[in-house]
Amino acid sequence: MALSHAGTEEPEEPSPRTRQRMQESTPPGTAELQPSPEQAGRRAASARQLRVLLTPLAVAGRRLPQKRLLRAYGGGAGRAAAGKRLCLEPPPARAGPPEPASPPAAPAAGTGPGGAWDAESDGSDAGEAPPDEYSQLSAYERKRLKNITENAKFFAALKLHESAARLHQIATKRQSHVTKRAKPKKAEDETVRRRSMRLQRVEPSGIPMLEMPAQPGAEEQPEVPAGPLPMVPEDQTGNSKLTEDLLATWMRISEIKANGTEKRTCDIKRYQDSLNSMVLSEDNIKKVVKYRVASMAIHPSESIILVAAGDKSGQIGLWNVNCKSEEGAQVFVAHNYVVSCMHFSPFNPAHLLSLSNDTLRCGDVTRAVFDEVCRSEGNLSCFDFLEDNASTAIVGYWDGDVAVVDRRTPGASLELSADIGFRRTRTVHVHPVNKQYFVAAGSVDVCIFDVRYLKAKGNKPVSSLKGHTKSVASAYFSPVTGNRVVTVCADDKLRVYDTTALSPAAAVLSSVSRNNNTGRWLTRFRAIWDPKQEDCFVVGSMAQPRQIEVFQDTGKLLHAFYNLDCLGSVCSINVVHPSKNILVGGNSSGRLHVFKE
Repeated sequence: MALSHAGTEEPEEPSPRTRQRMQESTPPGTAELQPSPEQAGRRAASARQLRVLLTPLAVAGRRLPQKRLLRAYGGGAGRAAAGKRLCLEPPPARAGPPEPASPPAAPAAGTGPGGAWDAESDGSDAGEAPPDEYSQLSAYERKRLKNITENAKFFAALKLHESAARLHQIATKRQSHVTKRAKPKKAEDETVRRRSMRLQRVEPSGIPMLEMPAQPGAEEQPEVPAGPLPMVPEDQTGNSKLTEDLLATWMRISEIKANGTEKRTCDIKRYQDSLNSMVLSEDNIKKVVKYRVASMAIHPSESIILVAAGDKSGQIGLWNVNCKSEEGAQVFVAHNYVVSCMHFSPFNPAHLLSLSNDTLRCGDVTRAVFDEVCRSEGNLSCFDFLEDNASTAIVGYWDGDVAVVDRRTPGASLELSADIGFRRTRTVHVHPVNKQYFVAAGSVDVCIFDVRYLKAKGNKPVSSLKGHTKSVASAYFSPVTGNRVVTVCADDKLRVYDTTALSPAAAVLSSVSRNNNTGRWLTRFRAIWDPKQEDCFVVGSMAQPRQIEVFQDTGKLLHAFYNLDCLGSVCSINVVHPSKNILVGGNSSGRLHVFKE
């Protein structure tokens, strides 16, 4: 497009293809009329402007390349009109008859409608007569518009928008299903654990059992106050004369000094015969405490069999086995927690010392009171006497420490607290000859310490009993010489160590493989030595039929106490009389079984 020097726009000469179209569209009889050059230029510009108005179609979802159409249709005129506003309105019709257009010339090879050939155009026609409004378009343009129309109809037939909306709705519903539910808030009175109807004391029909109210648990019992407690049975409505008779019997048999050393035997054959002579009968079975037996002690008297048992709720039961009446046992509440250790004083059997988590008490039958020896904020686990007169004791803690208690000191405080490097201390036992040594059993460690060198930190053992791979339940010296230590471990082994020389690493004499897995509801096994026999110990068993086993320190099984009619439970805690052939076993229901001649 050329511009004059005056700045006015000169009409561009129509292209040969435009002149050809104008010649073809001229009616017959008017071809001889030749318009002037100005008229021909105006008609060509009008035709190009008309093409811009007719070409774009409103196709949903698709944008037409308007720049390309303008370049194709406008040619030079489009470049001349750059920077001006494109008028989308058709030009106003001119008054008067239309002037015939001059026949256009043939288009040059390699050029398109606007003077430049479109590389995408194949020059073919659609094969159909175009409508009147498309009469000014080329074959490629008509083909292209037809394809656009057909594609729009095809996509409309597919209904993609409806399908997309339906899929979105389905996805939204699925997402709503997978959303996590908000956890309902627990009610304040809602129990944490589910309880069966049996535990709730409810019949299957849903009617509460009013005639059998549920027994209160250990946590529901009234708290035991600190300080001395009177020896009053738990059942206040019971006959007080029965309690007085029991305490009087305890006081009477404590005045007689028992001598058990003369009846110690060394011959295994005679010892086995004595074990075979001990039997269990129905008369010698009694429920002494309400809950699981955690500790026991037997009075050294040779005339009357008096047994004390402590359970997991803090109760202490006293049973006169020689009393055949139902009132032969009395229960006292002396502690708030499990009674884990009990001993009659070897110097004065009128004293029964019992230990719970927070207190060590001495039951003095002469004053009919449970006195408080010491009280600690920590959790006490076990104790043993350091002297024959039972004036001092070594106490173990569940957190691993040990302490020394002097009963002669006024008050309830500890004399010394020492960290021995244990994570847990389950049992402590003093050497029967050299009272300065004690053995402590912990989580995996079993060590012998010298109480004379105990200090707050940095205590080193005199001897270590190694080889345990799991937690140890107990460790005790042999009763006469202390040359042996028997341990019970959760790795299902009973081990006997040689502690004659107290070397830094004690040697293992024997090892017995057996089932020591008592589980949650049973008290852990404790292997105790028979006070009458230096080289034999007694331990509970998980074997069937239920039994109590006796082993020699060599690992040999000497005897098994059982009774198919009377013994049907595991006796985890056992105690042997120091001078008579009497064995007492306690189970998890608070029942005691007495084997005797």
